Amino acid sequence: MLVETVAFALVGLIVGAAALLSLPAYFPAARALTLGTALGSALLTGVIAHFAMDGRYPAGSIAVSAAASALLTSVLARPDLAAGRAPAHRHRQHRTGGHRAGAHRRHRPA
Repeated sequence: MLVETVAFALVGLIVGAAALLSLPAYFPAARALTLGTALGSALLTGVIAHFAMDGRYPAGSIAVSAAASALLTSVLARPDLAAGRAPAHRHRQHRTGGHRAGAHRRHRPA
């Protein structure tokens, strides 16, 4: 179990470092937060996978640890704040003077 725990920690650090090196603009939070999330999620999910698989498949536990670490680290990604990207708004901006005259008024009964 000790060797697997070290492998889980290495997988977490590799996933966190790969995320920071490949897409640094997507992770505006502190670098320690990204690495800590990757490391913690790899350790936790690796131990859970180890006990769920009854310790029979160490490679499977490491694979589950890597996948879960990548998924949970991706939660921290903020592509909308990346440099050079326009913010994506859900609503169109209102144009001034683009509405019909009087369309905003309520109809009066005749």
